[in-house]
Amino acid sequence: MGASAAKRIAPGFHSEAIEKMPREELEALQLRRLAATVDVVKQNVPAFTDRLAKVNTPASLHGIRDIPFTKKTDLRDNYPFGLFAVPRHEVKRVHASSGTTGKPTVVGYTAEDLTMWAQCVARCLRGAGIEPGWMLHNAYGYGLFTGGLGLHAGAEEAGISVVPVSGGNTERQLILIEDFAPESICCTPSYALTLAEHLSGENSLQVGVLGAEPWSELMREQIEEKLSMIAVNIYGLSEVIGPGVACETADRQGLVVMEDHFYPEVVHPETGEVLDDGEVGVLVLTSLTKQAFPILRYWTGDLCSLTREPSPCGRTHARISSIVGRSDDMIVIRGVNVYPSQVEHALLGVDLAAPHFRLVVTREGTLDNLTVEVEPVEGAGKIDDIGERLSGRVSDALRSSLGIGVAVTVAEPGSLPRSEGGKLSRVDDRRTL
Repeated sequence: MGASAAKRIAPGFHSEAIEKMPREELEALQLRRLAATVDVVKQNVPAFTDRLAKVNTPASLHGIRDIPFTKKTDLRDNYPFGLFAVPRHEVKRVHASSGTTGKPTVVGYTAEDLTMWAQCVARCLRGAGIEPGWMLHNAYGYGLFTGGLGLHAGAEEAGISVVPVSGGNTERQLILIEDFAPESICCTPSYALTLAEHLSGENSLQVGVLGAEPWSELMREQIEEKLSMIAVNIYGLSEVIGPGVACETADRQGLVVMEDHFYPEVVHPETGEVLDDGEVGVLVLTSLTKQAFPILRYWTGDLCSLTREPSPCGRTHARISSIVGRSDDMIVIRGVNVYPSQVEHALLGVDLAAPHFRLVVTREGTLDNLTVEVEPVEGAGKIDDIGERLSGRVSDALRSSLGIGVAVTVAEPGSLPRSEGGKLSRVDDRRTL
């Protein structure tokens, strides 16, 4: 069903002249905007005055490499408004991150920033194939999280009507999807799977714009098959602007970066050296037009690769691959780097396993141990009958994928955590308890 739905959906455009701008013109625009942004940060962000004292206004895009990286610790060290470049009375909205220890990271937007953000999200939604006049079921959380309000404004900019249902209350979500018959939905991929457990394949949805957590191609296939829609990956983070930094189009050939507003680099996780296109490293982003909270070379922690080849639909902006993991949610088990996305990919290849899991990390003396908790698919049989067989298959798949042996336990169907609209934590690290 997912494959046939994909044939009916074609990428659209919201700002076609910009999205198809020749690379030479695009890079000239980027350089002008980069030079202006560097000067603004130097003059208006006292916390970075010393850091940028020896950095000249870039004369070429290559000059961006002379600028030091900005990391999340910089935002926390200057909490709440120390990195803002405009007076507080010019800030029209504030968002903040959640889910990390300590104080949140705070970002701000001028009126012009909010307009630019909405235009970027509108490009994402139109590129995903959502048409003006369609209805969007927006199941991202509203509030300090950037997802709900970011997608909402972008949809309205694109002429798409919005159901601002926010996250959680799955029963209400199902009723609204059934009664309102929206053609499109925005939520996390894990929550799409939660909804798919209750929705039949015969529903109104044609396009899902999913993000805020890493997900695999196998997970995409399951979502598309269960919901009979195409599933498109959207990318963003609050420190840079929120959702809308990049998004796949309906042809799903990489996430197109809104390069007239955000300059992407991929760097080596340890040395910071800029890598060639096609190599996997840490995504670094520089804002080119933000006013309230401009950010230079932000170290996202997300691992991906980059290409500047034109998209099949004619877009000329660079594309990033799907995020293959995060440098800061990596688990090291007996010297081996393990990402939840690797476990997910292996798990979805086991026919008896449901796409719900949890990684439990414990320590015995100085030895770290990883246990993967999984569930059987609905109707697979009783745990007593299939548990040993399922755990064996999952163990073999993980050994092949990760290169290490891990313990596997089989839980009752429905017992592992489900997403309720926000990011779903896959890791239970008990080593610090």
